Amino acid sequence: MKGFFDRLRERLNRFMTGRYGADHLGLCIIIISFVFGLIAALTGWLILTLLAYGLLGWEAFRFLSKKLSARRAENDRFLTFWWPIRTGIKDFFSKEKRDKNYKYFCCPSCHEQLRVPKGKGRIRITCPRCGQRFEKKT
Repeated sequence: MKGFFDRLRERLNRFMTGRYGADHLGLCIIIISFVFGLIAALTGWLILTLLAYGLLGWEAFRFLSKKLSARRAENDRFLTFWWPIRTGIKDFFSKEKRDKNYKYFCCPSCHEQLRVPKGKGRIRITCPRCGQRFEKKT
């Protein structure tokens, strides 16, 4: 015998069949909506409250949409914009945390990022990618 939650899950699965669902753009919209709602609650600005509800409505529309190709294209455009920013931020903070004993330089020829030890004074660096040699102070 199926329980209440099993029946509810089946109904939800049937309802969501053929609908778009969640993606990266949707998560970003929800976060921005939450921030606008929080600022509106602190400042009492009605326009931010309306904007927060409007964003939530837009995300509900996207989530329940049956036009899969249009929603996928929206998410792809968003990721084309967002992914380089996210990767740059993530790389910056992870290198700072992980590599306190190293310094990073870009090769002047091929722009490859090179890691060298800190505190060695002036050293000659050879790029493993293109063979270019240059001197830098670490």
